[in-house]
Amino acid sequence: MYMYEDGRSRRVIFLAHCALNQNAISDGTAVAPALLEEALEAIRRAGDVGIVQMPCPELLCLGLDRGDPLGAERPVTEENTRIRAALGAEGPRQRLEELAEQVACQIRQYQDSGFQVLGIVGMNRSPSCGVDTTSDGGREVAGQGLFVGRIAALLAKEGRSVPLLGLRGEEETALAALAALCRGERPRP
Repeated sequence: MYMYEDGRSRRVIFLAHCALNQNAISDGTAVAPALLEEALEAIRRAGDVGIVQMPCPELLCLGLDRGDPLGAERPVTEENTRIRAALGAEGPRQRLEELAEQVACQIRQYQDSGFQVLGIVGMNRSPSCGVDTTSDGGREVAGQGLFVGRIAALLAKEGRSVPLLGLRGEEETALAALAALCRGERPRP
């Protein structure tokens, strides 16, 4: 028996910061003026899922301009590759580690208190929050971003598993997968 026997659902989803705040995204990559409305609506329709907004590691490690106010002048995957490299520098890498540990700690807290963590929803192509794809070598490639990958590694080290889902704007297939995740179904591998 857990102490949370009130009106809360005890079901949460961890969501990439930029899904709820496109203003934090790197210059030239926003797909909406404020938030991904259809993604938020898919979660809202689930009716009883709380949203935990993850921190934006790029903003907190590199700043709003990601260390280069001219970043939007490059193709997105080239700029994302530059951001990925910048996140690997000593100071930003250490801060990213701290942020990943904070998210993993929140997940542990929820799970250990009997909550269902339905998943972590990242943003594909992102150098930090990509789930299925990230940017590296000037291209979009298969793999996880540095932040999502670190969170997953921290959880795996403890024998914990949380489904991962990558969005990229508001495509129908990703939104359908998000709705399924909110129903407690695991996304496809």
